[in-house]
Amino acid sequence: MTKATLTISSKNYSSWSMRGWLLVKFAGLAFEEEVISPDDPSMRAEILLLAPSILVPCLTHSGVKVWDTLAIAEYLNELKPKAGMMPADKAARAHCRAICGEMHSGFSALRSALPMNLKGKFKDFKVWARAQADIDRILFIWHDCLDTYGGPYLFGEKPCMADLMYAPVVTRFLTYGVKLDSACAGYCKLIMALPHVKDWVDAAKLEKDDIGELDAEF
Repeated sequence: MTKATLTISSKNYSSWSMRGWLLVKFAGLAFEEEVISPDDPSMRAEILLLAPSILVPCLTHSGVKVWDTLAIAEYLNELKPKAGMMPADKAARAHCRAICGEMHSGFSALRSALPMNLKGKFKDFKVWARAQADIDRILFIWHDCLDTYGGPYLFGEKPCMADLMYAPVVTRFLTYGVKLDSACAGYCKLIMALPHVKDWVDAAKLEKDDIGELDAEF
């Protein structure tokens, strides 16, 4: 049986690592973790959004090396077509790809102003206008999906790739106390209750290494 390896960095700070890890877990592909310390200069640069490209997470499987989160998701969808990575309906799949692509390439103000920090809790956090615009767009996406497909997940009764791509945003909203209406608050609670999400968060809280720049309240 071919073993897979997933290279990740900090579970507390790396939203990209969380997405990749959740995707592989959801697909049901057995893998070993290779964790790169956040003290590594290249990894630190990625976490602090100073790197020109994001090379973690990286999935290695059967001679294939995939280091982009969307590419990992597409690879897993081909490898494990019965896992339910994407909706069955063609139009819904297109919608799913679109909002995942938006998460993958957009929301730069949110990423900068509300960095992922699972161990952090910042009360009365000031959200500036550019980050608020990103938040508003994400909440619109969530409402649109929940209304269109009936919930409780973004594309219906079961979680899929989109829910995993947005899971780190859920943690950001909780870390910084972002105000949510009942529908979005309920969705966040649902995502945080997913077993793989809980496993990731529990492991993140056990990490000993902290990055000072991300532990300060801005």
